[in-house]
Amino acid sequence: MEKFIVSARKYRPQTFDTVVGQSHITTTLKNAIKHQQLAHAFLFCGPRGVGKTTCARILAKTINCEKPTKEGEACDKCSSCTSYNSGASMNYFELDGASNNSVDDIRELVTQVRFVPQSGKYKVYVIDEVHMLSSSAFNAFLKTLEEPPPYAIFILATTEKHKILPTILSRCQIFDFKRITTHDTVQHLEEICKKEEIKAEQAALQVIAQKSEGCLRDALSILDKIVSFTNGELNYANTLEHLNILDAECYFKLLECMQQQDLSGALLQYDDINRKGFEGDLVLNGFAEFIRNLLVCKDEKAALLLDVVESFKEKYISTAKEVDAGLIISALNVLNNAEINYKSARNKRLHVELALIKLCYLQQAIQITTEGLSLSKKKVVEPAKSMAFRQIKPFALKQPAEKAIASTKIPATSGAKLIIETTAAEKNIIKEDTTEYKQPATGSKISALDKIRKQYKSNGNNGNGNGSINHTLIKDDLVKAWAEYVIKLKEAKNPAAQPFELATLRIIDENTFEVITANSIEKQFIEQDRNHVFAFLQEKLQNKLLQFSVIIEESAENRPEIELTLSSKEQFQKMTELYPLVWELKERLKLDLDY
Repeated sequence: MEKFIVSARKYRPQTFDTVVGQSHITTTLKNAIKHQQLAHAFLFCGPRGVGKTTCARILAKTINCEKPTKEGEACDKCSSCTSYNSGASMNYFELDGASNNSVDDIRELVTQVRFVPQSGKYKVYVIDEVHMLSSSAFNAFLKTLEEPPPYAIFILATTEKHKILPTILSRCQIFDFKRITTHDTVQHLEEICKKEEIKAEQAALQVIAQKSEGCLRDALSILDKIVSFTNGELNYANTLEHLNILDAECYFKLLECMQQQDLSGALLQYDDINRKGFEGDLVLNGFAEFIRNLLVCKDEKAALLLDVVESFKEKYISTAKEVDAGLIISALNVLNNAEINYKSARNKRLHVELALIKLCYLQQAIQITTEGLSLSKKKVVEPAKSMAFRQIKPFALKQPAEKAIASTKIPATSGAKLIIETTAAEKNIIKEDTTEYKQPATGSKISALDKIRKQYKSNGNNGNGNGSINHTLIKDDLVKAWAEYVIKLKEAKNPAAQPFELATLRIIDENTFEVITANSIEKQFIEQDRNHVFAFLQEKLQNKLLQFSVIIEESAENRPEIELTLSSKEQFQKMTELYPLVWELKERLKLDLDY
């Protein structure tokens, strides 16, 4: 009976051309051999099972080949090549750094380096898993690695480059090996299946390649196991069963239940999966990877990242078009949290079922709305509506109307009300139809004030260049000038404009009038602007003797309702009075309002 050899050893590459997926490494090494530009120390680093040790052996065999080809490959026919293939070469030394990591082992290796090779050009020393050497062993190896004999070549191999001392790295020519792609792995498996006469479906080989995660040695080991399990026939179903992988159809069914909010269907589907022996964390991880693939398919540019069986690609793409991107992202978040907390959960099954319940009602609980380039979440089933600040109209302050004191008033359209009131002693003086002074009817002696008035009237000059007093002219001019000043204040956005507009004017005599306000605040605004309004009115009315006083007269009647524009701060204060929750929201979020 012929002894069985695993595929990883039986089909180990013997030349650079047969190395899978590392063309950037093999091309460099072949060119270095052809041009005789070999370094004295190499460092091969990369994941497990990608060909580091294999390339080291091929390099060692090729540089000592007696008849190398034009392409820089070993002939596999000379005595040197045959001794390498049989493992009897005296110029090749392979050391396991994990079991020979002491200073003594390195010193013994340094002692062997001193001896010149008996046949061939080079002595090649390969140290595998070199990162396992101790610090003292590294230090003992430094001098020899820096200045070895011309016939000595060191090849260091490791999977953990970061654990090697920088002094070692600086003395080596570093080659980074990459993971084998799924496509290259499938091609290599197909070649082996043809040589071994194994019937294998391409979908099954793709599953094996995905399971190996870029490690060709693992892929070959999985192939050997499944071939033994299935008696040489590989199909998609038995490959999934042997590798303990859930079929993608199960995830498509779970997604359908999630879209239709079919909780019972999702729980029954998980029960069926659980009966097959799949652990809950495997289900969560597989479903999260499935959702991730759907998200990748949403964009044609990212569809290249989709690493699934070819027969399922079209189904993934068509399904991804029907599922909203927001729902996919939210589902990924739920699955990620469930997978993180799975180990700490006491009831594993209930933990997975709770995740499925969230997923089934995710579409109802969360609605994704697109606002510009960002995504924002908005609850659908929330009974209370959010506060719409822009829909709240500015609040109007109701100002009481001033009761008429005298019979003469100016219409409201003029901007201010005018009340003309005269005393009994002055009724004989201020008249529109006469300029003659009349003595009071009491028959008493003329006082000094009356004399001044008599002289003042007889001169035909009332102080402003007019020989007579015209109530209508004074009233119209005063109201018009007052209204012009109010407009001026409004254009300057002066807060005193409102008190000036609400004020009532009362004429006392030809040079004096009173400004009646409803409260002390309005009076204060007018008093602060007294000098400016004096100058403005005297200029407009051409009366240097013009005077006025500001008084407060409260009235029980209300003034006409006037819409006042409130500031941002006043609007917010009114809003908090009507809606106390707004203030509570501000306090909880610790917001600083910019008025």
